[in-house]
Amino acid sequence: MIGEERRKTIAKLLGKTPLSASKLAEHCGVSRQVIVQDIALMRAEGAKIIATNRGYIAADKVVETRVFKACHTDEETREELYLIVDAGGCVEDVFVWHKVYGKISARMQIDSRRKADAFLQKIASGVSTPLKNITGNYHYHTVTAPSEEILDDIARLLKERGFLADGD
Repeated sequence: MIGEERRKTIAKLLGKTPLSASKLAEHCGVSRQVIVQDIALMRAEGAKIIATNRGYIAADKVVETRVFKACHTDEETREELYLIVDAGGCVEDVFVWHKVYGKISARMQIDSRRKADAFLQKIASGVSTPLKNITGNYHYHTVTAPSEEILDDIARLLKERGFLADGD
C-alpha cells in the first residue's frame, strides 16, 4: 500500500474509539513507525488527530448515533455491553420509561471491556441494581459509533442474541 492510499485508509479507520499505531500498522501491512510518520504527515496537512494513551482518534469525525431498545437479564448485561463495544460502539447512556416518573436516564460512556467491567463491579457490589430492573428488564441505550455500518452490525448482533426488543 503506497503512502497516500495508506493515509486515506488511516483516515477512514480513525474514529471516536482509539486505535493504536500497532493495530493500524497491522491493518495496513507496515511497521508501527511508518504509521507514526503517516499520522505526523496527516496532522501537518491539517487532519485533526488526537493521540491518547490508548491510540489515535479523529477529533473531527462525525459520530453516528442510534437508540436501541433492549431486554435481557442481569446475568446477560456483561454480554450485551461486550457485544456493543467489541463491535466498535460506545454505550453513551441507559434510560427507561417509567409509568409515573417518565424518562429516567444515566450517563454510561462505556466504550471498552475495561469500562464495562468497572460498571459491572459497581453493580455487583450491591450498592444498586441496574436501571432496567424497574421496568421488567426493558431499557434503552444511546449508542454512538464511527459509522452507520457499525451501528447496523450492533443491531444485527443484538437481534441475533435476542437482546433487541420490539419497538414501542
